[in-house]
Amino acid sequence: MISNYDIIYKNNLMLDFHLPESENYDLFVYFHGGGLTAGVRGGVEVFAKTLAKHNIATASIEYSLYPNAKYPDFIVDCADAIRFLKDNYKFNKLYVGGSSAGGYISMMLCFDETFLKRVGLTPMDVNGFIHNAGQPTTHFRVLEEYGFDFRRLIVDEKSPLYYVGSAETYPPMLFIVSDNDMPCRYEQTLTTVKTMEYFGHKDKAFLKVVSGKHCEQTWKTDENGEGVFANLILEFIDKISN
Repeated sequence: MISNYDIIYKNNLMLDFHLPESENYDLFVYFHGGGLTAGVRGGVEVFAKTLAKHNIATASIEYSLYPNAKYPDFIVDCADAIRFLKDNYKFNKLYVGGSSAGGYISMMLCFDETFLKRVGLTPMDVNGFIHNAGQPTTHFRVLEEYGFDFRRLIVDEKSPLYYVGSAETYPPMLFIVSDNDMPCRYEQTLTTVKTMEYFGHKDKAFLKVVSGKHCEQTWKTDENGEGVFANLILEFIDKISN
């Protein structure tokens, strides 16, 4: 794997790019977690190495965080990062995903078309989304910004679930959630998958329930030293490619 760090894509925001040793590759764009207040783009090598073995590059994205950011700055940043990657790298298929807060961002890009439309793209330009334990209701940190109790479960224009069913079709997407996840995250994820099914998109929404706590599978390796998160992504890609 060939790694290029600290690539500026917008203002002072950076991304890291982990390439397979091949010029013919797909790309996975990854948004880190951290509650929209913390988290870093680094440390993804644990799953990027496994993806690279299968000719999939990983771009790990830095984005604006509270308290300096306001909704929807972080989503806009991530859309801009995808545009930058499309303009500056030659790859084949594009996959987009994130963990926790990053999963919220990936869902907003997937379900609210306005963010990608702003940069000349649509969700259908993405071959598959990987939503890893993201919050499909309005993110708890966004609730705090607008003066709500962070424990509230609100479905409004700032929540991915609000937009489910508004599009005629969707790219395939994988929802990952833990059986011992954050409070309500398991139930919210199942509700989102069921809502997709209710609107006739059962063939587009894949659910994977993993054992453990919130997002811990992201940083684990299996008995062969391969990234567990990467293996889930590869399994999903194999399903939607056949």
